[in-house]
Amino acid sequence: MDELTAGATAGDAPPELAMAGAYPDFANPELLAAIPLDARTVIDIGCSGGALGAAYLRLNPAARVLGIDTDEAALAIARTRLTEVARCDIQAEDLPFDLSGGVDVLVYGDVLEHLADPWAVLARHVRHLNPGGAVVVCFPNVEHWSIAYRLFAGRFDYDERGLLDRTHLRFFTPRTMRALLERAGLTPCDVRSRPSDAAAAARFVEAMRPGLAAIGVDPAEYLGRATPVQFVWRASLAPRERLVVASTMLPPQGGVSDVRVIEPAAALASDPTVFSVVRQEAEIAPMIEGAPHIAVLHRPLLVGDSGRARLRALIDRGFLVVTEFDDHPDFLAARGIDVAELLSFTGVHAIQTSTEPLAATLAAWNPEVAVFPNAIRALDPPANFANPDRLTLFFGALNREEDWAPFMPVLNEVLRAVGPRLHLLVMHDRAFFDALETPNKEFVPISDYATYRSRLAGCEISFMPLADTPFNRAKSDLKYIEAGAARVVPLASPVVYGDSLRDGETGLIFTSPDHLRMQLLRLLAYPEAARRLADSARAEVAANRMLAYQVRARTDWYRALWARRAELDAALRARVPALFA
Repeated sequence: MDELTAGATAGDAPPELAMAGAYPDFANPELLAAIPLDARTVIDIGCSGGALGAAYLRLNPAARVLGIDTDEAALAIARTRLTEVARCDIQAEDLPFDLSGGVDVLVYGDVLEHLADPWAVLARHVRHLNPGGAVVVCFPNVEHWSIAYRLFAGRFDYDERGLLDRTHLRFFTPRTMRALLERAGLTPCDVRSRPSDAAAAARFVEAMRPGLAAIGVDPAEYLGRATPVQFVWRASLAPRERLVVASTMLPPQGGVSDVRVIEPAAALASDPTVFSVVRQEAEIAPMIEGAPHIAVLHRPLLVGDSGRARLRALIDRGFLVVTEFDDHPDFLAARGIDVAELLSFTGVHAIQTSTEPLAATLAAWNPEVAVFPNAIRALDPPANFANPDRLTLFFGALNREEDWAPFMPVLNEVLRAVGPRLHLLVMHDRAFFDALETPNKEFVPISDYATYRSRLAGCEISFMPLADTPFNRAKSDLKYIEAGAARVVPLASPVVYGDSLRDGETGLIFTSPDHLRMQLLRLLAYPEAARRLADSARAEVAANRMLAYQVRARTDWYRALWARRAELDAALRARVPALFA
């Protein structure tokens, strides 16, 4: 059975990581995703070097993230990352912070198994939770196949780290951890497994199949228990009713699907009382008996009998249907679609969109409209302003030639004047790239959103022209917040961006080609001032435009829609009686 030993000492974190005190300096991604995104106060108990809390603060900069550990070397690092840290023996002392405002989330990342009496510690800490507060626990799985393998081989040796860390005093399965949470007065919400070596587990279970069958254990069921290295339990104090949100998604183009569907769905899922998934429309089915069910359709094209059939199928399955739409509906008419026959707005219970002008337009079809402005999921570490002698101007868009063409002569004039001091990075728009008269340019074809954000982050200026048209006036300021989040100076038209950008404070506005020339030369002449503008734009996004700040508003709106379902059904029947024929 030598081939089974691969992975038999699976640990708490990937190997070859920097160390913070006695343990790797590592932000467990599954644990991070399980922390409610809208928390005001989070305590990371056993914070080590604060890597998890630092990653959370990039998602929710407004949060107060407190860290506790006993390792002074690790705490020295954590002090540079978290709001406040303290050295504390939680088995003997209470939480050492001012908690007069209560606690929203208690996080135990591989901690409870190190305690002599985790039951007493958790019960004491839970008293600090606000109503609806949550506990998130990551713990090693004592049922992991590698522990059984060691026992069969006659070994139960402890390791420096991992499942059999020599400081582990308690061992848990998902069932016994659930019992611990319930004993502390919590309501368990969900449990997730962390990825591990599934192939090694499968080999072990296959080898043990005859013995498992002989003792009445289903090998497939045992494989499910023996594969995960760790589990993450979430539990709440007096949780709200469970809510199901099933979203559809168009094929990704630019960042639209990420910003309007993928990232909001993940943000909603951080709430322990929300089950949020992205599915193909045909795969959307009831998921939790008795819970409110919301179907969010991303820019659906619902026309005629086929559109009615799609909507009726969702309604018959018990879903309240919402259209997610973030563009002016005129573009549908421009593609030859008879808007009068369109059910995408009239045939649903409600609409969600990204701007007030769009909401006003869409309300003509359906008065139930909510505005959730585009927002940034995470503030990545800055990666620009490394060379004051060269700045890079970013342009990344599609179908914008009418917007940028009037400014191309001035751009080329500036490029000839400053030479290699100004570099151009162009994504998506080949015509824009070809029109630039400079060798100091780079073109990147249409890419995924992560690549887009990464390349933007390496630039110092983002060029954002929009002509003054009814279509453009309904657009969102997404490019402004993307630039600000990346610490890139927004250089923008007043159309759309003038309502978000404070000229001279969080970016620069240009109103004509001559004005663009002046503003661009200003940035090139004073790179330190450009850096200050970029820092201010990033601070503005961090304070006001993070996705974390929308989670509660979104879930509250869905719950309020469900509470009014009979009223919304009646309004829908009045608008589209054929939908119910």
